[in-house]
Amino acid sequence: MLNSIDIPKAARALPQIALVGNPNAGKTSLFNALTGSRQKIGNYPGVTVEKIVGSLELEGQQHELIDVPGLYSLTAISTDEEVAIGALLESGQAPELVIYVLDASNLERNLFLFSQLAETSLNVIVALTLTDVVKREQGEIDLAALSSHLGCEVIPVVAYKETGISQLKDAMVRALADPRELELDVGFPQIVLESADRVVDQMNRWGVDLKRKDARCVLLDEHCTTGDRFREIPELWNVVEEERAKIFGHTVQAKTVDAQSRYAWAAKVKRDSYIAPTVPRKFTKSDRIDAVLTHRFFGLVFFLLLMYGVFQSIYTLAAPFMDLIDGGKTAFADFVSPMLAGAPAVQSLVVDGIIEGVGSVIIFLPQIMILFLFIAILEGTGYLARAAFLMDRLLGWCGLNGRAFIPLLSSFACAIPGVMAARVMPDQRSRLMTVLVAPLMSCSARLPVYMLLIGAVIEPRYGPIWAGFSLFLMHFIGLAVAIPVVLVLNKGIFKGKRLPFMMELPKYQWPRWKDVLLTVVSRAKVFLVTAGTIIFAMTVIIWALLYFPRGDEKAYKAQWVAQGHVAQGEEFDHFLEMRQREDSILGRFGRTIEPVFKPAGFDWRLTTAILAAFPAREVVVPAMGILFGTGADVDEESPSLQSSMNAAKWPDGRPLMTPWSAASLMVFFALCCQCMATLAAIKRETNSWKWAAFAFGYMTALAYVLSIAVYQIGSRFG
Repeated sequence: MLNSIDIPKAARALPQIALVGNPNAGKTSLFNALTGSRQKIGNYPGVTVEKIVGSLELEGQQHELIDVPGLYSLTAISTDEEVAIGALLESGQAPELVIYVLDASNLERNLFLFSQLAETSLNVIVALTLTDVVKREQGEIDLAALSSHLGCEVIPVVAYKETGISQLKDAMVRALADPRELELDVGFPQIVLESADRVVDQMNRWGVDLKRKDARCVLLDEHCTTGDRFREIPELWNVVEEERAKIFGHTVQAKTVDAQSRYAWAAKVKRDSYIAPTVPRKFTKSDRIDAVLTHRFFGLVFFLLLMYGVFQSIYTLAAPFMDLIDGGKTAFADFVSPMLAGAPAVQSLVVDGIIEGVGSVIIFLPQIMILFLFIAILEGTGYLARAAFLMDRLLGWCGLNGRAFIPLLSSFACAIPGVMAARVMPDQRSRLMTVLVAPLMSCSARLPVYMLLIGAVIEPRYGPIWAGFSLFLMHFIGLAVAIPVVLVLNKGIFKGKRLPFMMELPKYQWPRWKDVLLTVVSRAKVFLVTAGTIIFAMTVIIWALLYFPRGDEKAYKAQWVAQGHVAQGEEFDHFLEMRQREDSILGRFGRTIEPVFKPAGFDWRLTTAILAAFPAREVVVPAMGILFGTGADVDEESPSLQSSMNAAKWPDGRPLMTPWSAASLMVFFALCCQCMATLAAIKRETNSWKWAAFAFGYMTALAYVLSIAVYQIGSRFG
């Protein structure tokens, strides 16, 4: 356990206040209520993986409020807990005030961390959350008794209703004006206290100023930083070792005594402070729901059906909005195009490059927002924690535990937060494995590719039901492939054992619709600012690579006439545009490497689109619009692009786009790591380009091999 004694507060522009507490205690909700921040609120542990900073005004003075990651102990076992502890105690950064967020419905578990925090020199008050849940269960908290045991002010709050927020601010003002160290009587065994007194006496003789609680910390916790001051001095450290031998002998672990003492104290505080309901607890509605949703068989069936419904909804609900956006984009392009008819290159740049660059960003918004709407609702109800519990059964045999489901689910939206969320994993081995497979999940950038190919090839032949199932299958394939990949990594590279899965299941509740809306809006903003910039820039670059150099029109006309055609009309214009693209910079490169991708059913146009997508897969659809002769002013719902793809032929007259070539292309995009930002995130999280290169290499190889297998095997069946 870390101890902040003698840590000076660093010089800072604003006084600092930190929110600390267990996961799921309502810490982030309280942060939003205090600062008006739009930080995302989660209903499962680990949602906050980095400290979040906001501004708080108290009596006319600005303060810096930090929402640090949730933790259960001051002994860090995962990266997110290291972040939290570092924000409190490291490098002279101790805050002026700590607000301990205490879950009233889980007093005993939450008080363990409080007992550790009270032994630091931090200035602490308590915000008691979820009191509404206690009342709903007909229980009651004796605030006077609880405050007496904890030795500090206890303020009940219901953050999302902003109940108790003004009282909490008043308590914060009082605590900042009169900072105090807490003194708890946790009730450690007498032999431990006597040994601590002897250690203090010996250290004082050596000129080391040490308090009794810090000596006890050194005796019971080998990670206690208080001992760092004399750990390297054998004469001093021998005093500690001798006292440890007297207390524990050779059979009892110090941390066991420490934990038992703290939980015994927490149990006593709960007995004295919590007034239980007079009516015996019944089998609640949550219990009845969990009997089905966490069932070994029915729970998994429900989960799969739910995910299928989500992706079916994305396919169907987004279509009207996308048609509306597409119509507006086309109308604007038609309005601008005639104005630039006298300058063909400028006209093409503006219409096919700039307008399409902006339009191809906006067109994705309905799908992105619907996806995040469902995720936010499931998160707000408390179901995602149950899904993690179910996934532990699916992931456990290959070496991961259910906590990996949180970063993997985040990766379905974007791999970057998924990679970062792997910090919630309890050890470095499982964290690294999660980082390496998170990009296999089908992120929202892959969605337009699926929608284009399903709409152009699958739905016209097999109908909307199979179209929805295909979309679900493409999102499921990444998870299906991730399991054997983790198994290979676990057995072949990391050679580790599976850690036990522990996660608190929050109570079911209706989602808070304001928070759901804020989540959807904030994610849409992130997409427009980050992915949108990439899409726009890459669309213009691809346009340039496919527009230049301009070939000799006379030579193309001669080729057309030699084939027995008249050099005029729509067919000639289409031939001329196709030949210009084939002889462009990107077209020549695509034709050069076409043989590499031909076994997967890809001609030079599909190959070129794949190459264009390696920096960022968001540009695939506009690139295919350019390559298939409909211009970049297209999206996955554009009938012109779908018709052009269906009309495309191989040189021998065979159709280019078949169900199996479409499936092969979707599999390639589902598994290939075509995202430089994701690779940069992997490098950041692992502190090595080696693992980023490994992720890119194995995913590209998987995508290539499996796409060939899908096309070659599928084509045998027609």
